[in-house]
Amino acid sequence: MSSYHHGDLRRAVLDRALEVVAEQGPAALSLRAIAADLGVSHTAPRHHFGSNTGLLTAIAIEGFEILRERLAQLRDQRAPFLELGVAYVEFASAHPAHFAVMFQPTLLDPTDATLEQAADATFAELRAGVEAIAPGSSTQDAAAVVTAAWSLMHGLATLELTGNLERSQIRRLLGLTDIADIARRAGSLLGASSRSAPSS
Repeated sequence: MSSYHHGDLRRAVLDRALEVVAEQGPAALSLRAIAADLGVSHTAPRHHFGSNTGLLTAIAIEGFEILRERLAQLRDQRAPFLELGVAYVEFASAHPAHFAVMFQPTLLDPTDATLEQAADATFAELRAGVEAIAPGSSTQDAAAVVTAAWSLMHGLATLELTGNLERSQIRRLLGLTDIADIARRAGSLLGASSRSAPSS
């Protein structure tokens, strides 16, 4: 449990919220409980987030921004498109609390313009792979490949975070332990490993 003494209360609330979501899930999040954990008045966190929904929305925004920055970095480096998928899985593993709320619209404020902008910018990075993985193909065909790749990596990340990848003994069957290596092996079956992502 975190203990807040001074400094950036907004950051302290976010950090404690991320701990709670990672350990207990989004449903366990409570601004009042976080305020008690940090030793501040129960109204103090509301000044920054307004409500539990506002706090979850802030977590989602931060998650999209972290993911978009990493995807943009890889595209600037003209990394193979497969590496964007690997980065997606690595992001989920490194930021499980962010991942747990980012794609749960019922938990978030649908009127938040910053959330919409952050999500759109992240999805734009994923869509930018269309030209790289299927040059000369129709937009619909290329988009279908991107959809398949995204579905694969999102599913793999979910299996990892829920412990199902471990329970199914897939690591033993593949002879791989690192989630990034597993993502590369699975993603290579889509034939995207040899293509580079377009630069911005």
